[in-house]
Amino acid sequence: MHDDTPVITDRGQYENAKTPWDQPTWRNEILAWATRELAARGLRESGTARRSVRLRPWSVLVRIPVEGSGTTTTVWLKANPPASAFEAPLTAALARWVPEYVLDPLAVDADRGWSLLPDGGELFRQALDRTPADPRAWEEPLRQYATMQRALVPHTKDLEQLGVPSARTTSLPQVFDETVEFIHSVTERTAAPLRQPAPEADPTTLHALRPRLLNWCAELADLGIPDTLDHSDLHDGQLFNPEPGRFTFFDWGDAAVSHPFCSFLVPAGRVTERYGPEALPRLRDAYLEPWTGTGRTSKELRHALTLAGRLGVIGRAVSWGRHFPGASDETRAAGAAESARWLRQLSYEEPPF
Repeated sequence: MHDDTPVITDRGQYENAKTPWDQPTWRNEILAWATRELAARGLRESGTARRSVRLRPWSVLVRIPVEGSGTTTTVWLKANPPASAFEAPLTAALARWVPEYVLDPLAVDADRGWSLLPDGGELFRQALDRTPADPRAWEEPLRQYATMQRALVPHTKDLEQLGVPSARTTSLPQVFDETVEFIHSVTERTAAPLRQPAPEADPTTLHALRPRLLNWCAELADLGIPDTLDHSDLHDGQLFNPEPGRFTFFDWGDAAVSHPFCSFLVPAGRVTERYGPEALPRLRDAYLEPWTGTGRTSKELRHALTLAGRLGVIGRAVSWGRHFPGASDETRAAGAAESARWLRQLSYEEPPF
């Protein structure tokens, strides 16, 4: 695999974002690693299709067409920044613990946060776009995701030892405080040269939300549902639907060990956008179905989901600070603004599920 291979580069809205891909030494190093790992599996980069590169402040993702053993397919090379480098060893561990629900990586470099992944097939989003507007399509993936979360409960300490951030239910107020401090430090640094800080990023305004946060965390913890893996960004582009009835979950760079029900926040938002809030009760019950038989009534489970739906915004807020080293003030300011926007949702009315 050569550095001078023709590529298609996608920087999205982040034309000026700094990533290690722009450093020739680093780029040659990761491509050489991928070449060795592919060769060990009888594969090589195809010379008939272009490589494509997707660059974001929080990841480098390279689509590599490969051939070998009479087959042609695609693999994905991913690099995470230090704050989410845990995704590489996490992906490998999930393939051991819950193989039916995740991708089995071809190779990982846990120390450098690099992963080489097989193609997962069709995205769930693509399947949704092809079918009539029927929110019931979400029922089975949510049911399977919850089943996977329950299976991972015994591995919570293992997850944290892999470097997955700890945001346990009782620790969420501390995570909130750290996130507010991140927002404050970034806006203090960037307000003068870039822009005035948005009112919603004012630390006094954000800290005023803390008392209700404390009450919700205590109430949720009292319900006794164990912490486990929270994907934290489970939208329809974060799971594959390679065949009817089968779903594969991926992209764990925003994950944390937290209350499992926090995971429902993002899919609930996507479902509401596509189908309207009236679709949520049925999907809520599909997600909660695998959690029955745990000694909690349906009413208690639904109440826990409502509380966690509020608290899930903290996980989303945290993720916006996981950038590659050397991120520009502009990138950091945009991340802090997104973090603040998510935290401000703690003041909103009760979620509709």
